[in-house]
Amino acid sequence: MLVFATRNQGKLVELRELLAGIDVIDVEEAARRSGREIPDTVEDAESFAGNAIKKAREVSELTRWPALADDSGLEVDALGGAPGVYSARFSGQGTEGNNAKLLAALADASVSQRTARFRCVLAFADVHGPLGADTITADGTCEGSILESPRGTGGFGYDPLFLLPSGETMAELAHAEKNQISHRGKAMQAIEPKLRAYLATR
Repeated sequence: MLVFATRNQGKLVELRELLAGIDVIDVEEAARRSGREIPDTVEDAESFAGNAIKKAREVSELTRWPALADDSGLEVDALGGAPGVYSARFSGQGTEGNNAKLLAALADASVSQRTARFRCVLAFADVHGPLGADTITADGTCEGSILESPRGTGGFGYDPLFLLPSGETMAELAHAEKNQISHRGKAMQAIEPKLRAYLATR
């Protein structure tokens, strides 16, 4: 069993598809099964890797099970890489507020100035198992640009605004397509062999 350190159901669905055959649960289910309270990790690191490692270690420590965490976000070149690690709390008003703030910040940007990428770092920890104090990490990126208005009904977060080189937004892709090209999908492809090999011996 693997605890995915998230309460985001969209991320959970994606990870379960990527890790078919492994029992993946989120922190709420882990809290129910373990009988322990699992508070949200304070994401105060200055990098995606720092936040992912912190989340994975805290959840593994509390549940005593292997844990996988991600920290991911949007980096917009015209905004100096913002919102970056603050992507989920960019506006303080949830997804709609985040997207509105992003569009407002890019209101005067030309098409060539709207380049961006999604970045994801995955971290795996098993504090009470053979891995001990070590962590396994992997990262992935997906290049694109930011539209002037949203398109598509799938995905979550900034997906409807993120235009891929193919001409589709991330929100217009089926889950299987998204998992092949997304930042999280690429990070998962990099970490999956190590993850499966470790879990098979635990």
